[in-house]
Amino acid sequence: QVQLVESGGGLVQPGGSLRLSCAASGFIFSSYAMGWYRQAPGKQREWVAYITSSSSRNYAESVKGRFTISRDNAKNMVHLQMNNLEPEDTAVYYCSKSTGSGYLRAQYWGQGTQVTVSP
Repeated sequence: QVQLVESGGGLVQPGGSLRLSCAASGFIFSSYAMGWYRQAPGKQREWVAYITSSSSRNYAESVKGRFTISRDNAKNMVHLQMNNLEPEDTAVYYCSKSTGSGYLRAQYWGQGTQVTVSP
């Protein structure tokens, strides 16, 4: 069965950095686009970034230039490097597997990892 396990969240000061990781199993990882979503308290879950099976990258406007998504097909891992973090980035971050290779339509989710940006 599909499993997605996130790690790397934590508490960081504004301007700091974190690197989130997602370990995937149960499917042919290299064949699917993978993405990251986040959900802040009281808000709807929103898309943050995704990477296609051919490693094309797409970002939400709110994180463009600060976040970088990458994938390691040999290790079945997807990462989200987050730099210059802002308090508005505080949320639970979820890894997702897409239904296809070249777009993000979330089919499966991880359990999430908390990111808190605070002085």
